[in-house]
Amino acid sequence: MTLPRSTLVFGHRGASAVETENTVEAFAAAARLGADGVELDVRRTADAAMAVHHDAALRDGRVIVELTADQLPAEVSLLEDALRACGSMRVNVEIKNVPIDADYDPEQRVAGQVVELVNAMGIADRIIVSSFGLPAIDAVRALDPSIATGWLTLSSYDQLRALDTVFENGHRALHPYFSTVTSELVDAAHGAGLAINAWTVDDPDEMKRLADLGVDSIITNDVALAVATLR
Repeated sequence: MTLPRSTLVFGHRGASAVETENTVEAFAAAARLGADGVELDVRRTADAAMAVHHDAALRDGRVIVELTADQLPAEVSLLEDALRACGSMRVNVEIKNVPIDADYDPEQRVAGQVVELVNAMGIADRIIVSSFGLPAIDAVRALDPSIATGWLTLSSYDQLRALDTVFENGHRALHPYFSTVTSELVDAAHGAGLAINAWTVDDPDEMKRLADLGVDSIITNDVALAVATLR
């Protein structure tokens, strides 16, 4: 069986199987292992910096939005430093901003900051901004439609209805949980000119299934396994 080379490999929070997630070391490792890109998370600090961290709170319980950038631990990088560490790789910037978050911001200020930084760095052509919060990516698109955006969905969603929402809102991709991806979903997405980027898959059989369906990328913790499986 020949797998399509077009199925890209994105390291979930970098090469998180071998390095601490969302660190410059994890991003560098993803590049070294042959990833096409990385996915990373961004949250706001008390002084409006953009911290690369998945959870709203640090391991010691301190909430990121209550800290200034200089109070962050050394391993928590700011978005600009993380993007520079990614070199020429594609980067999926996930904005963490939904109502259940401790740092939820209905004004979507991080969306504006991400757009500003991406444009200042001149890297819009290799960035996709995603979020579980539809208003966050709507805000990015409103500010700069040239930056690709994708909606993250949970396994409980009706993925075909979600795809309709993505299309209606002018986004470029749906990011569904890997087990919900079907041939019907991929065909419908591609028929509408949209991408399917599946998260987070670490099983080689699932990687092959998704590649056979024609998904545009997979997001994985195990970059080395994905590269070996799909290449």
